[in-house]
Amino acid sequence: MLTVDIDSNSGFCAGVIRAIGKAEEYLNDPKGEKRLYSLGAIVHNDAELGRLADKGLVTIDKEDLQEMVDAQGEVLLIRAHGEPPQTYQTAERLGFSIIDCTCPVVLKLQERIREAYQKHSEEGKGQILIFGKIGHAEVLGLIGQTEGKAIVVENTMMLEDLIADGTIRLDIHTEVFSQTTKSPAEYSRLCARLEEEMARHNELSIERFKGRELLKINETICQQVATRHERLSKFAMEHDIIIFVSGKASSNGKVLCNLCKSLNIRTYHIDSTEDIKREWFRADDRVGVCGATSTPKWLLEDVAEHILDLNRYVPAWEEKFAESEKTDNQ
Repeated sequence: MLTVDIDSNSGFCAGVIRAIGKAEEYLNDPKGEKRLYSLGAIVHNDAELGRLADKGLVTIDKEDLQEMVDAQGEVLLIRAHGEPPQTYQTAERLGFSIIDCTCPVVLKLQERIREAYQKHSEEGKGQILIFGKIGHAEVLGLIGQTEGKAIVVENTMMLEDLIADGTIRLDIHTEVFSQTTKSPAEYSRLCARLEEEMARHNELSIERFKGRELLKINETICQQVATRHERLSKFAMEHDIIIFVSGKASSNGKVLCNLCKSLNIRTYHIDSTEDIKREWFRADDRVGVCGATSTPKWLLEDVAEHILDLNRYVPAWEEKFAESEKTDNQ
């Protein structure tokens, strides 16, 4: 008999819950006379965005913001990803009232990067590396703390290319930070590779290189996200098939879905119930439904219910096949 379990650790992270809660608080306030604009999608999930749009949330992008002439009295929400300092300056110049929903974990990371950059600037040399996705909203906010001078590295291959072309130097003090939602395992591999290259360049063993303090690795991945990787790995291996639910634009969704696929080949990435196909399932499957930090719980529940409904109907050919097997075994 087919069964369906929902991963209890999936769903919105604390930062997204906080941002959506603040948006709903404003949108549900009968005294709220002004529209609420969100700079960028408050969450990378079309179903949840549609629900909030129905309540009155208007999503705009950076180009829309730049084209505005006067927004006196209008309200702008800064989502959990955070923004660079220039965005706040632009919004305030236009006259926006700001509801800042930057995740506290991201805010702390921005502060640490800003302090590291100021220190390197005062000392006259040094570099800051950010392990993250180029163009990601959070990463843009982090780069903004360094006046655009931080170097973004997406993976180990890119690290080696940037070392080879001289973009990343191996002879100066280097600090590494990670986007809060990245894979802890990938971050560890990248940092280990950088340490090897710096030790080799300075003709030192790893042990002696550590004593030189040329490289500082900062642990900045959100603990809620880091724990989710470990728990999701266990969840993926405990089930026959995994239905991973998230928007295709979600960076965190891609990372977590790939994690599931690496452990369970029968992993399917869907946006909504419309993507589900009955032929994916077997009669005795243990189905696991999970998602990203941008996936609402209500959508996971809808997906689980849809899978059960889909498998309550057994096509006639399957009934005949089952009856034939039963007869052959007698």
